[in-house]
Formats: sequence, C-alpha cells, structure tokens
Amino acid sequence: MADNYISRRDKIIASAIDLIGDAGLHALSTKNLALRENVSETLVYKYFGGIDEVLVEVVKQYVAFDDNIQKTALKIDGTYMDKINYYADIYATYYDNYLGMGAIILHYEELLHRPETRDIISECMIKRNSFVNKLWSGALANKELRPLFTPEQLTFIFNGMFTEGILQRRTEYSRKSFKVTIKEMLENIQKSLKY
Repeated sequence: MADNYISRRDKIIASAIDLIGDAGLHALSTKNLALRENVSETLVYKYFGGIDEVLVEVVKQYVAFDDNIQKTALKIDGTYMDKINYYADIYATYYDNYLGMGAIILHYEELLHRPETRDIISECMIKRNSFVNKLWSGALANKELRPLFTPEQLTFIFNGMFTEGILQRRTEYSRKSFKVTIKEMLENIQKSLKY
C-alpha cells in the first residue's frame, strides 16, 4: 500500500541508486533503469531529460541530509568525541541500511569528472571534511585527545575508515555491521590518543 504513495520519479531515483550499488556507475543507463523498474525507456524520459539528470538527482539525494546531520551533531550535549561518534554512527547506519548510497563514496572520482555532478560532489566533500575537521579540532583543543595527529590528519583517517570500510564490505562477507565496524575503529583511535 505504501508503494502507491511513492512517485514514479522517486522510484526511478531509488532504482538508480540500487543499480549503482549493485553494478557500478557505468551500469546506469535508461535501458537498465527501465528494465529494473519494468517500464519503457520512454517513461524514464517522461520524468528525466536523460541519464545525466537522473545522476544529478541521485547525487542530490546522497547529500540531502548533510546539513541536518551536522546541525544535530553540534547540538549533542557532550564532548567533541561524543559529537564525532554520533556523526559517524548516523552515516554508518545510513550506509548499513542503504547499500547503494554507500557505493556513491566509491565513485567520487568519476562524479568529480562529470560536469553535471562535479559541483555537488565537490561541495559535499569540502563541507563534510570541514565539519569533521572542526570536530577533531574541538576534541584536540579540549584535550579529549593527545595531539599526535593534526585535525586534518584525523579527518583523513576518519574518511579513510568509511571509504575502506565500504570497499571491504563489497569484497568480503562479514556478519558484523558497518556501524559496529566504524564504532570499533573510532573507539580504538580514541583509546590510543587518550591522555
């Protein structure tokens, strides 16, 4: 019944995300979307001018919650490490539950080379990096962690955990959820850098 309330346009976007997650960005075509949705290619063109428009909507969906997640993380009553843990937990849960969205991370390079998506992905990466850097800076300034790494280096480590974790999930089967893996890695970083 709930399926009736989802617009055809939104279903096409969701199918595009799943297609990218299942077969990679190169598999995204109107033909493959039509097959996945069990509709004609003409119907896909009714809602989108072409596959580039679909991809733009996929990327917009990917970044849609960033601002709200960041605002909520800042409002967490606790240490900067609590905020970092919350932020990581939200994204890990999101990527755990929506595998196709996690796959977008693995396609950043290609999305940066496409004129239609370059600005959206670039802005997303800059904003996310800046936000995470700000949280690490706060944790170091409040002496929650020993300053063995700069905030920039900790941001690279943080991003690497997500990228490598998502890539590993695609190559090795694990019963452990992505959320648990990220949580364990952050706890280990925190333990090793604690005063």
